[in-house]
Amino acid sequence: MPMEKVLRVGLLGFGTVGSSFAEVLAASEASDIRLTRIFNRNVERKCTSERARFVPSDVVWTDRVEDVLEADDVDVVVELIGGLDPIEAWLHTALHAGKSVVTANKQLVAHRGAALFALAAEKRVHLLYGAAVAGGVPVIPGVAQGLSGDRIRRVSGILNGTCNYILSRMEAGADYSEALAAAQRLGYAEANPSADVDGFDARAKLCILSRLALRAELDPDTVPAQTISQVSAIDFAYAKELGCTIRQVSRAELSPGPDATGIVEKVSAGVGPMLVPRSSPIAWSQGTQNMVVTSGQFGGDVVFSGHGAGGHPTAVAVMSDVLAVAHDSSPVRLPAHKFTVSGNALAPHYLRFIVADKPGIIAAIAGALAKVGANIDSILQHRGYDTNRLPFVVTTEPCLTSTIENAITEMSRMDFMLEPPLCMQILVVDDPETN
Repeated sequence: MPMEKVLRVGLLGFGTVGSSFAEVLAASEASDIRLTRIFNRNVERKCTSERARFVPSDVVWTDRVEDVLEADDVDVVVELIGGLDPIEAWLHTALHAGKSVVTANKQLVAHRGAALFALAAEKRVHLLYGAAVAGGVPVIPGVAQGLSGDRIRRVSGILNGTCNYILSRMEAGADYSEALAAAQRLGYAEANPSADVDGFDARAKLCILSRLALRAELDPDTVPAQTISQVSAIDFAYAKELGCTIRQVSRAELSPGPDATGIVEKVSAGVGPMLVPRSSPIAWSQGTQNMVVTSGQFGGDVVFSGHGAGGHPTAVAVMSDVLAVAHDSSPVRLPAHKFTVSGNALAPHYLRFIVADKPGIIAAIAGALAKVGANIDSILQHRGYDTNRLPFVVTTEPCLTSTIENAITEMSRMDFMLEPPLCMQILVVDDPETN
């Protein structure tokens, strides 16, 4: 029998995910994969750490990235550092040298992926990124391979485990600052949590999924992102009364053109906190779980769910990609096209106000909504709050986000308004993805 060919791996980054990958590789039965080199800054500290026990003794540790990118004993570069620069240049170097690349870098794939994919195709090597979305949940291969025969019209779900953890804690009674602090203690959130709580992390992942599922190349900077930091305990109380909970939801949907042909003209996309009916699978996700729902023309709805945060789940996805390279698995490659992004969605909206109570408030708010053509569906107000800082909620019938934004601009200037109104979309109960 022919001798087994060994795939030699060069690892960039020995942090949480990098060390977990070394552990997963050490525990695997993949005799045809061997770790040969590891790059990391402060390499002396890393190679003597407790986590280094999973690394074979003959592995070369280095703080010079060139020692991995230019090495003859590296066939595939596994990049687990993150960020755009200088990572993009490093991976260009690896691909130019004829080395395959496996990465978990969602920002790089979302913002610079098109050029890297083209280079990998030109050099006839692999560029795989299954760990870039939803950690260990096989969303990327599932969509790229398992659903490539369908025409997916919409992709949505929970793409950030940190936000899901925070909002789950708030649903159980914690306030925002308490839930964020707990997420930071557990290592789910960074000291500066903006990438997670302000939606930038989920936005990059949504753009990756849009490229695969919708064949739509989106500029992440044009996709609207709304922070979860303005959500408070009172919002969960009102959401419960409406039969909902609150989750950070990412959605992208192909919008048909205005003519009879129905040719797609744009993609409606956005990331932000949303009221989710408890009948929806998206409402069931707790803690650091991720959930992705794809809605296809022929196959209907498909749900992917699992833990999206943490070293081990992400390392499993990385290891799966390395195995795919080792066995020369060829992904389905279908063309993606650039689309204009619209954040304008037709949906019911939840508006929460904090006001200094006085006569005429409801009439003024109703007037502002009527002026833009938005109809009130319900008004909710709980007893027991200080009239000098009174919270209450208005929900609207389905209308365009831009319509509500015009009304909010006028309402924000009203003299009784103590802070800008909080506006969240309400996921429609009879949306096909919730059936």
